[in-house]
Amino acid sequence: VFVDNGLLRKNEAEKVMSFLSTLGLRVSLVDASDLFLKRLKSVASPEKKRKIIGKTFIQVFEEQMDHEKFLVQGTLYPDVIESVSVKGPSATIKSHHNVGGLPKRMKLKLIEPLRELFKDEVRAVGRELGIAEDILMRHPFPGPGLAVRVLGSVNKERLDVLREADEIFIEELKSSGLYSQVWQAFAVLLPVQSVGVMGDKRTYENVLALRAVESTDGMTADWAPLPHDFLARVSNRIINEVRGINRVAYDISSKPPATIEWE
Repeated sequence: VFVDNGLLRKNEAEKVMSFLSTLGLRVSLVDASDLFLKRLKSVASPEKKRKIIGKTFIQVFEEQMDHEKFLVQGTLYPDVIESVSVKGPSATIKSHHNVGGLPKRMKLKLIEPLRELFKDEVRAVGRELGIAEDILMRHPFPGPGLAVRVLGSVNKERLDVLREADEIFIEELKSSGLYSQVWQAFAVLLPVQSVGVMGDKRTYENVLALRAVESTDGMTADWAPLPHDFLARVSNRIINEVRGINRVAYDISSKPPATIEWE
């Protein structure tokens, strides 16, 4: 079962289903986007978002199951470290929906074969298994999806704006040969509006942040010094092609002190 929660990137559900079919897997697509968005309505707290998404995922899976007994998840070690104190007094940084965000009681037995591996180790395993390089090298994407990249409350309109902007950023990275040089890159829609001018008219629209980082395992990361002309081109395209955005900023924070994702 593949659940479309309405929080995926542009055309991602179709791409996933197409890839799974090439592996000979029979997977049913469940569109639960309305349910997820209804439960996330007016929720601004990132921790609440993650827990709502985790609980709803399990509910949808359990409603769809016939004789299935197991839920297999791609939980990685950094997810565990950021969600719970594994050894010693480390603090919870954020609850990943597949770790701290799952309900305590589930009908399905949880299996996490990658739980003690970092991303670079998972990619090494994938190469041994013959997984295609373009799949292996896709940038990490958070379990809660775009819900934690639309800061503040989430709705379909804001998600659609973010999808279009993010698509332009990733498209430009790939066409410029920069996608494979960064660990992760994405756009973040801020709960802030700014004054601008387009033509002879005043605008009061959303602010978008672009984030690109260099890392090996996601535990620490440096912001990626992307070329100025590249950033200018991306900014120009987003402002001119995506209705609802009139300002683009570039995040130059490293991890620590910042996390890679904003929420």
